[in-house]
Amino acid sequence: MFGANPALVLNADFQPLSYFPLSLFNWEDAVRAVVKGSHVVVAEYDRVVRSPTTVMRLPSVIALREYVRPPARVAFTRFNVFLRDRFRCQYCGEQFVRGELTFDHVIPRADGGQTCWGNIVAACSPCNTRKDRFRMKPLRAPYDPVQHDLLAAQRLFPPNFMHETWLDFLYWDSELEH
Repeated sequence: MFGANPALVLNADFQPLSYFPLSLFNWEDAVRAVVKGSHVVVAEYDRVVRSPTTVMRLPSVIALREYVRPPARVAFTRFNVFLRDRFRCQYCGEQFVRGELTFDHVIPRADGGQTCWGNIVAACSPCNTRKDRFRMKPLRAPYDPVQHDLLAAQRLFPPNFMHETWLDFLYWDSELEH
């Protein structure tokens, strides 16, 4: 019934906890968090839910009451490598969906290459197969991203659904209308 009414979850500074995937609660969890007191309602849908003693509009945007500090270090994961490289093969430059990319060692492990930020790039299967034979170099050298790098990359991939009340909180750095 209310499956299409997710709530955008913001940190106490009114920034999304995550852009990709976008930090969302289903309507039940959003109502539960507000009633429990851990979150406050920032914006609402027109729909209401009722209990025997209460009528409440469904929250469309909620914020944590207490600030949660983002991690200081970016986790080294396959997904974060793809996100850092913006889901582009670092050899041919084509953009792919997540399942079509591979994890590539720029310096092969057989030659002493490490599995770390500075030696891993996203690559499509054809480029990964032929890169050694044709001595292909990545278009962009691999690097250790900071949290800001991944947040910037996450903003490039908007969610499939965005309620109008979310727009004020998602893209603060986008150009304003004239």
